[in-house]
Amino acid sequence: MTEPDTRSRPRRAVQGPGEWWREWVSDAPRASAPGRLEIAYGNLRTFVGRHPATADVVPALTMAASTVPQLAYHARHNTAQFGTYLLFTVLLVVPLIWRRRFPLSTFAVASIVASVQWIAGVELTADVSLLIYLYTVASRYPLRVALLAAGVVEVGALMAATRWPLTLHWFEMFVLLSGPVLAALTLGVNVRNRRNVVNALGRRAEQLERERDQQATIAAAEERTRIAREMHDVIAHSLLVMVTLSEGAALKQAREPDRAAEAMRQVSSTGRQALDDVRRLLGVLRTETTTQTRQPQPGIAQIDGLLDQVRATGLAADATVTGTPCALPPGAELTAYRIVQEALTNTLKHAVRPTRVGVAVHCGLDSVSVDVHDDGARPARAEASGTAGHGVAGMRERAAVYDGTVTVGPDASGGWRVHAHLPLPTGGAR
Repeated sequence: MTEPDTRSRPRRAVQGPGEWWREWVSDAPRASAPGRLEIAYGNLRTFVGRHPATADVVPALTMAASTVPQLAYHARHNTAQFGTYLLFTVLLVVPLIWRRRFPLSTFAVASIVASVQWIAGVELTADVSLLIYLYTVASRYPLRVALLAAGVVEVGALMAATRWPLTLHWFEMFVLLSGPVLAALTLGVNVRNRRNVVNALGRRAEQLERERDQQATIAAAEERTRIAREMHDVIAHSLLVMVTLSEGAALKQAREPDRAAEAMRQVSSTGRQALDDVRRLLGVLRTETTTQTRQPQPGIAQIDGLLDQVRATGLAADATVTGTPCALPPGAELTAYRIVQEALTNTLKHAVRPTRVGVAVHCGLDSVSVDVHDDGARPARAEASGTAGHGVAGMRERAAVYDGTVTVGPDASGGWRVHAHLPLPTGGAR
C-alpha cells in the first residue's frame, strides 16, 4: 500500500504556549476569504432586498409563535382573561408587519399598548416585541431619536420590574431587563452606522466614476484639439505647396515640359506624404484595432524635407542647424518642426515676390531658437496686424506648451521674420 505524498503540502509551524493568543489579538491584517458569518449576512441582505414583504412577516410570525405557549396555558386554566391576553398579544405583534415602513408609528402604538397592559396588570410574553421596535427605530433614525426610544423602553422596564419582580429584588429585575434593551439599541445603531458607511462609499464611487468620465472627456477634447492643430499644419502646408507647384507646371508646360513634369511629380510626392500623415492622424480616432504603419514623429532632422518642397516651387531655401538637436526632448523637436512648417507655409501663401527663405535653428542646453526669414513683402493688412494668417495662433499655442514665445513681423533688414524661443526644463536632454 503506497503512502500519500505530502511533500507538496505546506506544513504549519508548531506554536508554543501563548502563540495562538498573540495571533488572535494581533492587529496585522489577514488575507483570508470571507467567513461564513459574512457570507450568511450578505445572503440575508440580498434576500431581504428581493423579498421585503417576507422580511416583514417573518419576525411577526416568530414573535407570534413564541406567545403560543402562554396563550395556550391561559386558554386552559384562565379562560376568563384569555380574551384580554389574546387582544394585547395581537396588538403588540401584528404591527411588526409594518415596522420597517412606519418605524416611529409602530413603536408609539406598541408603547401605548404596553402601558395599557401594565395598567391592566397583564403580564405578556409579547412584550419582547418592544425590543424589535426599538431596534428598528435605532437602525433608521439619528442617535438622539434612538436614545429617546430607548428611554421610553427603559421606563417600561422599570415599571415591569417594580410590578413583576418575580423572585428577585425590583432593582435586580430592572438591571436584568435593561440588558436586552441596551443590546437592541447598540445593534440598531451599529447597523445604521454600517449602512451609512456603505452608502457613503457608494456615493464616493459614483463621484469618482463621474470624475473619471469628466477627465476622459477633457482628455478627448485635448486630443481632438491636438489632432486638429496637426491636421492644419499638415494639410495647409501640403496643399499650398501642391497648388503652387501645379500653377507653375501649368505655366511652364508649353515652354519647359521637363520642368513641368518634375513639378507634377513633386505634387504627387507631396500629396502622398500628406495622405500618409492624414491617415496616421485619423487612425488615432478609430475605435477598432487596425494594423497601421507607425513612423517616428517629425523633428529637426526632417526640416530638410520641408525645404525640398519649398525649393520645388522655385524659391531658394537654406537651413542652418547649430547645437545638438539629438539631445532635445521629442516634444520640443516636434514643436520646432511645426513652427518651421507653418512659417514656410505663410511665406508661400502671403509673401509678395519672394526669392529666398532661410531657416536657422539653434539647440542649446536650456532652450531652442527657431528663426525663419524671407525677403518677400507682405500685404498692408498683414503689416498692420503683425500676423500672416491664422496659423500664427497655432505656432504660439505650441510654443506656450514650453512657456515659449513667438514673434512675427517685418524684419529691419527687409522681408518677414518669424522667431520662436522655447525654454526647456532643467535637464532638457533626453
